[in-house]
Amino acid sequence: MLSRAIERTLRAPAAERAQLFAQLVGEIEAFMAAHPEERPWTCRGYTGTDGSAIFRGGVGHSLVVDPAGRLWRARSYEDFATTYRFTDRSCEIDTLTPLYAEMREYRLR
Repeated sequence: MLSRAIERTLRAPAAERAQLFAQLVGEIEAFMAAHPEERPWTCRGYTGTDGSAIFRGGVGHSLVVDPAGRLWRARSYEDFATTYRFTDRSCEIDTLTPLYAEMREYRLR
């Protein structure tokens, strides 16, 4: 499902890619929630400091749609400059700055 979502997103106009991918991720999450016998699948969205749309999965991978609409495969920890927000009970991501030189760009085959 994810590979089909990536391909569909790459075929869309660049200006529509972030919104389309967010919609497709939501559909994958709903499908996986309805099929608990499958492995768990989660994704959380963030906005990068450069305006990118960042989709972080639960297995250490992220997908980034940069402001120009290009898609990038990233490692959730190594490929971002990250700041955190601390409270008495939690540590949450505050900002994510994509390091594109460390990422691999998705392209149509």
